[in-house]
Amino acid sequence: MSLVSVENISAGFGANRVLNDVSLSVEPGEIVTIVGPNGSGKTTLLRLLIGAVRPASGRIRRKPGLRIGYVPQKLHIDPTLPITVERFLRLPGGVTRTVCAQALDRAGVPGLGQRQMSALSGGQFQRVLLARALINEPDLLLLDEATQGLDQPGSAAFYIQVEEVRRRTGCAVLMISHELHVVMAASDRVVCLNGHVCCEGTPEIVSAAPEYRALFGTGTGGALALYRHEHDHAHDDTCTHGEGHTHTPSENETEAAE
Repeated sequence: MSLVSVENISAGFGANRVLNDVSLSVEPGEIVTIVGPNGSGKTTLLRLLIGAVRPASGRIRRKPGLRIGYVPQKLHIDPTLPITVERFLRLPGGVTRTVCAQALDRAGVPGLGQRQMSALSGGQFQRVLLARALINEPDLLLLDEATQGLDQPGSAAFYIQVEEVRRRTGCAVLMISHELHVVMAASDRVVCLNGHVCCEGTPEIVSAAPEYRALFGTGTGGALALYRHEHDHAHDDTCTHGEGHTHTPSENETEAAE
C-alpha cells in the first residue's frame, strides 16, 4: 500500500491555478525528488500533503496512521532569543532529553543539544530542523528545499545524511530540490513538475558522458543521473516538455479528508 497518493489534484490561490491534474504516489522506504522551475507548484504540493492547503479538485489518500515529518524551506528564529537546541527540539513539550539526543544523532549532529540556536552554522541549523522532523519517527519525511542557502558540499552532505536516515529508520522521503547535480544520485525516483507532471521515473547513474558532467557538476562523489521518462507515445532517456503519466494508486488505500 502506498504511504500517500495524490489523485488528479488541482490547486491554486484565487484565480491562479498552480497545480493542474497532478497524480503521484510515494511507496514505503523510497526517496522521491520533485524538481521543477520556480512557480511550478512544488511547495504547494507539499503543503497539500501536510494539510495546510486544500485542493480545488481531486483527492489525497494516506495510509491509516501515517506519521509525517516536515522540514520547511525556511525558519526564522530571532538571533537575540536565548534558546538551546535541546529546548527548541522539546517545544511545545512532552519530548524527553533522550529522544532529542537520538534525533540529533540520526540527523548527524550529536552533541549539539546545549548549543544556542543562534550560534549554529547554516548546515547545523538545517540538521537541527531535520532532527525535529525525526522526533516522532515519521513514516514519511517531507523536505522543502531543505538545503537552500548551503554551499554544494554542505548540500551533498545533507542529502547523504537523508539517505542514512532512510537506511536506519526505513522512512520514505519526498523532497523538493533544484540541485539536480546533488539529489539525482540520492533519489530512487524523480518527478518533474511544472504545474503538471511533465515526466517521472527512476534516475540512472551515469559514469561517463562528459556533457552531463559539464551540465550537472560532480555532485555526490561524481555520481550523476539521467531521467527515465514514461510518455504517452514514446520512452525517452532525456527530459522533454511533453506531459507524461504517473502511477495510479490502488483502490484499497484510505482516503484522507482534504
